[in-house]
Amino acid sequence: MREKIKRLAILMNALLLIALFFAHSERWLGRLDNMLYDYNMKQAAGQPPKDIVVVAIDNDSLAELGRFPWDRAVYAPFLDMLNQPGSEPKAIGFDITFNEETNADSDQAFADALAAYDNVILPVIGDTEGDVFGETVARPDSLLKAYRIDGPLPLFAEHVKLANINRVASPDGVIRQTWLKIQDEEGTVYPSLAYMAADMAGADLTAYDGMTDPGKVFEKNNAVAKNTITIDYRLNTEDVTTVSFSRVLNGEIDPSVFKDSVVLVGFTAVGLSDDSGQDSGTTPIEKKMQLVYVHANIVNQLLSGTSVGYAPAWTIWLGGLVLFLLFILLPWRLKNIYSILLYLAAASGLVYGQMLAYDAYKIQIGVADTILAVTLAYLTNVSLKSYLESAQKHFVTRQFGRYISPDLVKQIVSQDIDIKLGGDSKTITVLFLDIRGFTPLSEKLSPPELVDTLNTMFNMITETTLANRGTIDKFIGDAAMILFNAPLDVEEHERLAVKTAYEIQQGMNEIRRAIREKYGCEVNVGIGIHTGTVVVGNIGSYLRVDYTAIGDNVNIAARIESQTKPGQIMVSDAVYAKTAAYFRFDDGEDRMFKGKSLPIRVYELLGIAGEPAAAIAAMKDDQTAI
Repeated sequence: MREKIKRLAILMNALLLIALFFAHSERWLGRLDNMLYDYNMKQAAGQPPKDIVVVAIDNDSLAELGRFPWDRAVYAPFLDMLNQPGSEPKAIGFDITFNEETNADSDQAFADALAAYDNVILPVIGDTEGDVFGETVARPDSLLKAYRIDGPLPLFAEHVKLANINRVASPDGVIRQTWLKIQDEEGTVYPSLAYMAADMAGADLTAYDGMTDPGKVFEKNNAVAKNTITIDYRLNTEDVTTVSFSRVLNGEIDPSVFKDSVVLVGFTAVGLSDDSGQDSGTTPIEKKMQLVYVHANIVNQLLSGTSVGYAPAWTIWLGGLVLFLLFILLPWRLKNIYSILLYLAAASGLVYGQMLAYDAYKIQIGVADTILAVTLAYLTNVSLKSYLESAQKHFVTRQFGRYISPDLVKQIVSQDIDIKLGGDSKTITVLFLDIRGFTPLSEKLSPPELVDTLNTMFNMITETTLANRGTIDKFIGDAAMILFNAPLDVEEHERLAVKTAYEIQQGMNEIRRAIREKYGCEVNVGIGIHTGTVVVGNIGSYLRVDYTAIGDNVNIAARIESQTKPGQIMVSDAVYAKTAAYFRFDDGEDRMFKGKSLPIRVYELLGIAGEPAAAIAAMKDDQTAI
């Protein structure tokens, strides 16, 4: 049974490892890692921002200026208000597209205002292969290529800096990354709005120019374009200084608010969007964040010089493999309560550990694959172990349940002891007993009375044997064969065998009196005990097998019993040597036995050491009738 389960465990764990290799590409595993990443990011948010101000096209502005889009002439005085002498911002980035002509005079007024300042950024949108929900085709080691750039009117473009406002959304729609740069088919590079603004604000962006997230970060089997980075969200919406567009236009905001800052102009009014059709999106820290605040977070990241790193894939695979192998072995070596506690500790440790790594070092560790591997390894092997224990318990109970003590059955199962049933050489103590006076008794009793009387004696013998951790090998008519130290190792098996014999003789006192009074017959028991090396195991044919012991030492025990008188307990010199300190014996005598060329010294049990011999002597009283 054990070997079959072992082979099954090896096969299942090998198949499990192969399945895990292919499961690595499953999207739902990526979603689990994304959830952990989002939680880490949300916990880290709420930090003080850099000099960033959002000018919001909000509900108050709509109420005052009317329905959007507004007459573009309004942006001329707006820019004047932002660029008060001595309080000019480092950069003014519009998260609003101006790619269609409107009233010519209004467009010209806006163009003239743009020409007056050198700190304005207008957006472009690059049309890429795929859709906006993360299916964009990216090629490693090259910037994302847009086959068409939709930018502002040339009237505006010639006076401003251009930057892309493309957003990168994972398949689950969450904005976790950004392209710092894209290029058109002619090779013209368009930095992101945040990159351009941070550059104009004086940030050292050298490190970011060579930075690219590793592939397969937020989506399995999804390559990333060069200069794709993870956004380090540190600012919730309420963390960013936000003023209303209309209040700026009306001169209600102190110009010092904008001095040397990065100003981002975008939508915050519910449901409002420009020609890009994008006004809000889901982020790790907010389910619905206006996109102007996404740009604000990227600007804040670039100004702060932070980045999100990722543990190398090989370290994750190696760690996962080690834990996988560990949780293949541990369920077999530990009690279930300890293995489940260790599993829970490992799973929670992986989750908590990746949180600590992110909090301390801004390193994200994907643990979903490892947790899945550990979970499946644990469940598979603890299930196999439980099945083995159940099968073994059933087998042991079926094979030995009536013949060995419940404590031994429990010990065999709980200690995972392997019983060799095919035949094993082992030193054991063998006890033979024979009921004397059985033939006259059988002549007087009816068959039901005879069976009932015999069962009464054998019940007492069985209970006494099991109480002393012996094994009832077999009942042979009016005789019995009992083993000690098989199938399970039992300390002091010689002493327990003699103790069993002594207690059986004591138990026979009451049974003998009852039979004498009821049927007028005398019965008693003769017992012989010997210790030696025998062969134990399942012995028989393919149709019928029994667990038993065979060998010369078994025969010696049987022949010692055959030479006992009624009520007598005889032991060999091998048993005497191990039990003389616990029991009192006579001086012994040498006897010859059939098949033996040399005599064997045997001893008669007289009592327990320190007690009078009356107990054994009483068993021999009134034997003259036998």
